[in-house]
Amino acid sequence: MTPNAASGPSRRNFLASTAAVTAAVAGGVPLLSACGGGSDGGSRDGTTSGKDAKELLPAYVAGNVVTPDIPSKNGSAVGFTSKLDLADLKTSVPKKLGKGGKVTVMSPFWGSPPKDGNAYYKAMNDLIGVDVVWQNQDGNTYDQKLGAVLASSEVPDVVVVPGWNMTGKIPSAIIGKFADLGPYLSGDAVKEYPNLAAIPTDAWQRSIFGGKLRGLPMPASYVTGIVPLYRQDIFEKEGYEVPSSCDEFMTFAKEATNAKAKRWACLDMKWTAFNAFGVLSGNEKSLGWNEVDGKLVHRIETEEYLEALEWTRKLFAAGVVHPDARLGKSNAADPGPKFAAGEFLVYNQDFSQWWSRTAEQAVQNPEFKIWGMDIWGHDGGAPKLWAQNPAGIFAFVNKDASESVIRDVLAVANVTAAPYGTKEYMATNYGVEGTHYTVEDGVPTKTEQGNIDVMNAYVMIASPAPTIAHPDFPEVARGQVEWQQRMGAHTKKSTFYGMQIVEPARWTNLSNDFEQLEDDVIRGRKKIGDMQQAVSDWRSKGGDKLRDWYKKLLDENGTAAG
Repeated sequence: MTPNAASGPSRRNFLASTAAVTAAVAGGVPLLSACGGGSDGGSRDGTTSGKDAKELLPAYVAGNVVTPDIPSKNGSAVGFTSKLDLADLKTSVPKKLGKGGKVTVMSPFWGSPPKDGNAYYKAMNDLIGVDVVWQNQDGNTYDQKLGAVLASSEVPDVVVVPGWNMTGKIPSAIIGKFADLGPYLSGDAVKEYPNLAAIPTDAWQRSIFGGKLRGLPMPASYVTGIVPLYRQDIFEKEGYEVPSSCDEFMTFAKEATNAKAKRWACLDMKWTAFNAFGVLSGNEKSLGWNEVDGKLVHRIETEEYLEALEWTRKLFAAGVVHPDARLGKSNAADPGPKFAAGEFLVYNQDFSQWWSRTAEQAVQNPEFKIWGMDIWGHDGGAPKLWAQNPAGIFAFVNKDASESVIRDVLAVANVTAAPYGTKEYMATNYGVEGTHYTVEDGVPTKTEQGNIDVMNAYVMIASPAPTIAHPDFPEVARGQVEWQQRMGAHTKKSTFYGMQIVEPARWTNLSNDFEQLEDDVIRGRKKIGDMQQAVSDWRSKGGDKLRDWYKKLLDENGTAAG
């Protein structure tokens, strides 16, 4: 799964839900020491961990301003299920840390950016004490703009870089173009910014690039973000049992599908298949490797990978997959309307859609109920899940920025990283009461102006430790946190978990064609044998040499997996 696949977890959905779902893992395991070498950039290749990383990481000081209703467990987010009392909001930033300077920020934006000087931007800048000027760019083509800007001499004060855009020359550009924040944040220095000190260590670990602490992170839970979402109301009405194995899912799918009645069991279930069969994560290159009996093995070399593809192929062959997915239309279309209409009953998607689908159907379809299936082991046993990385979006500061600019950026981040239940969180995620949102019965609701102004801007600078809170649907918040906790109990960290690794450029595009081939195999356009041949070609074209490179990295630095 690639994060920019249109059929996958939507970036816009992810960011639009940041106000409600921000994810990170508590605790922290330091990572790799600088691994130099390699003809593709010297010390720019490799990663940082161990003793070297410990010296760079900010001290972790858990926040105590707000107490969650559901504590974190097994890598889950914390949860809030109580109503929101505006009169009881806490203050996490008692005084402005900004010194009134101007800071330009380039960031991806999905939708139509609000006008400069809008009420939200003015209120935030006044709260922080910094004049933030946004250079919002189309999130769908952000990689192109990012590459052009980083190749130029005109780099804004702050540039936001999502993990899915860290391809090609971007990682090296990050190391060459952005400032070392260590002097301001490493060790006890971070205590000047308490909300940044409360960001989990693992997320900071991911912010080390080229041996320096360069990024301000948007933390993420290490529990998989792909959930098999299903129409719980229809399951209950029809008497369907929630499957607990791949065979049970196939039985349900055949029973539920009735093409004449325009009902199919599911969409493309490939990502759930990968989880059910215990396939290593494919959302970042380094997570695709794991050490088994002293040898590094890539996800595409495993039997589990082929078995997951074969099971998904059988779903398509059995005719239980909605025609949109069979034709590939689901790659471009929003599945929501047909899911709401009951044309299919299960689909795997980004965690955030559990809440967003609930909210959008609450008025027009009160019987509608979406829920998340627990991921099953393919044979009916416990699943073997693999941890995701604990941060995926970063803000970087121009290496030529003055100390006053850096301090102003950190002042911004200290406000945007405020925890749920604080005045700063509400300001960052909802805007100005009365103008951008109203509150009735403890539920904040954005106004029309709020939906225009308060979008994915300030949340991109830095975020708090993982939090799930839906005052409008507290049962969904509880369900999401408890789902993470159950799945987290079956989640392991692969060999290179949490490491910010820059691969040598000569292997950057080595695996580019595999996602398309996967989709061709499961739709019957290609055969499993074609995939096996592709894996053989991958090995000879550089896969085995890349394995050697990762093995050297591991031998020199060890693993951060716990």
